[in-house]
Amino acid sequence: MAGRLHIAPLDLERLLPELVADTPLITGANLAPRRPLSILRLEGGRLRLVNAFWGLTPPWLKVLDHAPHCARAEALTSRPMFCEAFGARRCLIPVSGVYVWKSQPRFKQPFLVTRVDRGPLLLAGLWCRFHTTLSAYTDSMALITVPTGPLLAPLTDRLPAVIDPGAARHWLDPRTPPVQAQTLLAPAPGELLGAFPVSRQVNDPANQDPACAHPTGPMLRQPMPQER
Repeated sequence: MAGRLHIAPLDLERLLPELVADTPLITGANLAPRRPLSILRLEGGRLRLVNAFWGLTPPWLKVLDHAPHCARAEALTSRPMFCEAFGARRCLIPVSGVYVWKSQPRFKQPFLVTRVDRGPLLLAGLWCRFHTTLSAYTDSMALITVPTGPLLAPLTDRLPAVIDPGAARHWLDPRTPPVQAQTLLAPAPGELLGAFPVSRQVNDPANQDPACAHPTGPMLRQPMPQER
């Protein structure tokens, strides 16, 4: 699962020229659930950057600690927690990387999964709104995960689904039927993602030192055709 994110400053306007950014992108070296994140969604047909709590909290949820921070793509249409949001309230979470932990004999080695060119990633997500009064509300979100491709499977069995920028509006548009949106939820192309080991100081979610994301070894990536 994706329990920790790396979000560096990203040039989202270049990636998505139509974006309206009313708030600055939330960044951090080691971001954990139960905190605000920046999400992209459609509002009145316009692509906007807004903030949402990381942990999906539908109005009927009784215990905040039960708010899921991830949703399996296979369960989106069958679980009441996710099906309504999947049909009407899809979002994207812009990040620069996702931390995963590989089991070792005596400890778990953290890795940072990134684009091989270290560019931004748009992760698939869901959002919902909880009204505390008629005018006050809180928005929350969860990432959508899919099985990991062969290259990164030794590190983790699931990763957030990556949406291509060219498909962003199609994914976000509530008029896109869920059956069509589901086709966008697939493991990322093998040549898109890589991963490199990082310091175990990332194990502490309170540690926001930029060194959390510094490589401590070579990147694991799929060789390009000319390298084979």
